Amino acid sequence: MMQVVIATLNPGKYRELAEPLKVIGWEPRPLFDFGFELPEETGTTFEDNAFMKAATVAQKTRLSALADDSGLVVDALGGEPGIYSARYGGRTNDRDRNVYLLERLRGTPLSKRTARFVAVLALAHPDGHVETYRGEVEGVILEAPRGTGGFGYDPLFYLPDLGKTFAEMTPEEKARYSHRAKALEKLIEAWKHGPPPREIWPLE
Repeated sequence: MMQVVIATLNPGKYRELAEPLKVIGWEPRPLFDFGFELPEETGTTFEDNAFMKAATVAQKTRLSALADDSGLVVDALGGEPGIYSARYGGRTNDRDRNVYLLERLRGTPLSKRTARFVAVLALAHPDGHVETYRGEVEGVILEAPRGTGGFGYDPLFYLPDLGKTFAEMTPEEKARYSHRAKALEKLIEAWKHGPPPREIWPLE
């Protein structure tokens, strides 16, 4: 059984990433077990930041590591908050970031509030191999939050085809429809018959 460190300190992300990996016989390990912080996110893309986190954790633990970098991309805001989703507007908690996003979109009609959630997973190994998997889901930013589940911008992100926000979904629904789920689906498909061919990136 391959042990994989889930390179996040966010409990919500850990739950969403860890459970599906058991399908392919992996043993997820929380980063909390290892007692160190993740590097500062200094990349300019989701791929950069996911790679940086996964590579650092793989190098320090000498185990394979799976990192996620994800965020909300709002068309009317020119792609904001993007890679800055977790620290948007300098706000320090989910509620304040949601309030700030709504303030930025004040006066924007619903038809112009299109957005997408993006998730990039980077799987790094101690020998230097790194793979990335990207998932996206399209939606609309509501004018007020709905639902009590999930985390982050979930209460504002509405999927018209389902008639629900991410925060109104059951865990099973979110595990099927979310951007992170789509990226995980690609990873699991790639690994279901064993290790796929990989591009080699040196861990420096």
